[in-house]
Amino acid sequence: MTSDKKGLFITFEGADGCGKTTQIELLDKYLKSKNRETIVTLEPGGSDIGKKLRQILLHYDGYVSDVCEMFLYLADRAQHIETVVLESVKKNKIVLCDRHIDSTVAYQGYARGQNIEQIDLLNNIATKNYKPDLTFVFDVDSEIAQKRVGKEKDRLEKEGLEFHKKVRLGYLELAKKYPNRIKVINANLSIEEVFEQVKKIIDEIL
Repeated sequence: MTSDKKGLFITFEGADGCGKTTQIELLDKYLKSKNRETIVTLEPGGSDIGKKLRQILLHYDGYVSDVCEMFLYLADRAQHIETVVLESVKKNKIVLCDRHIDSTVAYQGYARGQNIEQIDLLNNIATKNYKPDLTFVFDVDSEIAQKRVGKEKDRLEKEGLEFHKKVRLGYLELAKKYPNRIKVINANLSIEEVFEQVKKIIDEIL
């Protein structure tokens, strides 16, 4: 987790309703105030092809097999890494990405029950083994997260409480596995208190 190379790749993870999108916006403004060039992106949907895949993944109302779902996310990721993330980091930009490899492990692995070793292998193929410099996991009680999501829910947000509890536990397991890269943020607090945690870690890196 160093800043001696060109640019930085920072990912934001957590169960639906954790508040990560708000924190990305706050960090984007904060980094710009420090004269750092940033790009805000997301998965799925950060590339032109990805926008079409996102529509299928989140809003297709027919049956989608678990394996099909996983490969659609991986296809989006492969295009996104090559055409957006790597190109931006080469230009010394700080890439702030809403969801990445850990989402697939947490959602398709821990929550859907897909083989995690296989997901890791496929993630490595999709990303050409390129890993984020830093990952924030916004940890929030599942019941609170579900209330934050609101009434307009996408296909994954509509999954039940038990599904989202498995997602949360998956993220916490990943944080134990990769403590140098993944930093867990207490997201049960106010927006300002959550951002103070984020800012402290970012200031240490910069």
